[in-house]
Amino acid sequence: MRKVLLSVYFFFVAMFIMAQLTVTGNYQILNKKNGVKVIIFDSITSDNKIEYIGTKVKYFEYNNPTETFLLPPSDATGYIIEVDSVNADTIFVLDYSNYHPKFTTLEIENDPKNQCENVNLLLTANIPALRYFTPSGTAYNLERDFEVKYKTLEFLEKWNTIDTTETILLPSNTLVSRKIAIKAPLCDTYFTLFGDQYAKELDKNQSKLLSIDSIVSPLYSAVAVKCHPVFIVEKREELNEENRPSISSQDKFSAPLSVEFLSNANEPVTTSYKWEIFKNKQLLIPRTSKDHRYTFTDAGEYEVKLMVSNSTLCKDSGVISISVTESSLLVPNVFTPNGDGQNDEFRVAYKSIITFQAWVYNRWGRKVFSWSDPQKGWDGNINGKKATTGPYFYVIKATGSDGVKYLKKGDINLLRGVEK
Repeated sequence: MRKVLLSVYFFFVAMFIMAQLTVTGNYQILNKKNGVKVIIFDSITSDNKIEYIGTKVKYFEYNNPTETFLLPPSDATGYIIEVDSVNADTIFVLDYSNYHPKFTTLEIENDPKNQCENVNLLLTANIPALRYFTPSGTAYNLERDFEVKYKTLEFLEKWNTIDTTETILLPSNTLVSRKIAIKAPLCDTYFTLFGDQYAKELDKNQSKLLSIDSIVSPLYSAVAVKCHPVFIVEKREELNEENRPSISSQDKFSAPLSVEFLSNANEPVTTSYKWEIFKNKQLLIPRTSKDHRYTFTDAGEYEVKLMVSNSTLCKDSGVISISVTESSLLVPNVFTPNGDGQNDEFRVAYKSIITFQAWVYNRWGRKVFSWSDPQKGWDGNINGKKATTGPYFYVIKATGSDGVKYLKKGDINLLRGVEK
């Protein structure tokens, strides 16, 4: 029994291998759900043929009992293939050279009410229907997807010119007059309409796609504007400052905060800039330059708004939020200038200090050091020589970003320990 089953299995496998559909030429096969194989040739010539490799294979046109041969097949014709008197396949043949779209015009229409968002392409063309039939006579149109290619700008840290493609479905009619809405490019460009997916598949090197199945518009002059405002903080590296400006993406910043604002608008389309800096919704300062720099010295929450526009009244905007912290000032009571890299200087720990002045005196009241930058400090030397260990007296005056006045006095102990 097992041998019989194996024999039957190998018989059907052999029949499947022997009865294979083979096609010669430049073609594409579409397997439709209704059981029809649509075979689209680039151009049917005497070299094209369709056949089954096997024995007892017969070919018939739809509803025609007379046996035929597919050497070559005919355009817009359906065939039924029999193997051992059983229907093995149903195919429908199309010669694409008879269905090339004929593009007449591709013009540009700027709608004043919507030109900042879209541009309309006005197409006139003759797009023949690609149609196939089932043996029962039911007709089906193949959808034809066309592509519009053009250039625009994309912002990834800076503006880059990119190629963009949009796919559109055009109706198959004797004459097509169509308005195609495309998102307004951000730079001057030409629009090229290519068609269709079958031409693209059949034309591997795209020579025909470029010469026959395409049309180019006049040059489009961009009007849409776009901005990507960013800010760059002036960094400070010293670790004794909390919330020190180090990266532009941090949540809060210690003042004074010097910031460079960049509009990143798509020039030369963008021609007008308006910056506004708000604190608690109150306007502090307007600016009209492309980019600008501003120093924040007061604690609080800020909004920096940018509006860009041009003569066609197209515009775009962006908002940057910045938070400046309130002040604090802490003074240590000991430091160890022994060269071990830890606590080697007498420095304050602080944030958002706007003005600063510090003095150090020895036990006899003589000033031995002074400085005005809170990031700096005393390294334990006097006139280039190591100061003696022991207590010293300091006086610090400072003003915070929140208006707080600091006056701190006290002792600082200089300890050296083991020198490194």
